[in-house]
Amino acid sequence: MLRTALVVLVLLGFGLAGALPAGALHAQTQGAKPLSTGKPSDAALRQALSPLQYDVTQHAATEPPFHNEYWDNHRAGIYVDVVSGEPLFSSLDKFESGTGWPSFTRPLEEANVRRHTDRSLFLVRIEVRSAGADSHLGHLFDDGPPPSGLRYCINSAALRFIPVERLKAEGYEKYLALFARSGPADSTRRR
Repeated sequence: MLRTALVVLVLLGFGLAGALPAGALHAQTQGAKPLSTGKPSDAALRQALSPLQYDVTQHAATEPPFHNEYWDNHRAGIYVDVVSGEPLFSSLDKFESGTGWPSFTRPLEEANVRRHTDRSLFLVRIEVRSAGADSHLGHLFDDGPPPSGLRYCINSAALRFIPVERLKAEGYEKYLALFARSGPADSTRRR
């Protein structure tokens, strides 16, 4: 059943991504800069984000699996909302789910992530959105590894990765202590 659901989601992901403008799949988050907290105007979002980032965060599009920026990123650091810069996830909670999207066992800051029932695409799922900018991030599933059993399946286009060595320079120094305790630079867990 789960395998069938994943196949359907993968096919739907390709279908949705196929509707995006040519070149959008590879533009992803290169050069994207987070905006201030809260949700900027639509015009500001269109100017600041790539077409894929805009479609994912503002229209709940899905990028294709295995053809996105962070599905196989193993560097230590945090992932923030590409729109607002809100800290969302940590590489310490990232794991390889085999789905082709970045997957996490929990949010870095629980208050920065909201969950909603999503009844689109003839399925009932839990949509994950950022709290401050209301960006669509992805979906939450209950097939993750222990201890939480959760899998936050997140679109790379909704994220900006900040490596540990840039945390202080970018204003996220409060998270440095997490990585001082974590050990190796490759902090992605294997399932």
